[in-house]
Amino acid sequence: MVNVHKGVLVECDPAMKQFLLYLDETMALGKKFILKDLDDTHVFILAEVVHTLQERVGELMDQNSFPITQK
Repeated sequence: MVNVHKGVLVECDPAMKQFLLYLDETMALGKKFILKDLDDTHVFILAEVVHTLQERVGELMDQNSFPITQK
C-alpha cells in the first residue's frame, strides 16, 4: 500500500533545523509535521502547517532581535 502526503521541502541552516526538530518532537503545532529529515539543511514537512510554522519562526526572530539605538 502506498501512502501519499502533500509536503514542502524546507532548506534552512542547521540551527533553524534544530528548532524545527524541537517543535516537531514537542508537538508544538498540535501534531508531528516533519515527514522526512533529509540532511543537515533539508527537511520535508506537511504542507498544511507551513503558515503556522512561518508564524512561529517569525515569533522566534522577534524574540532574538533588538532595535539599534543611537546615543
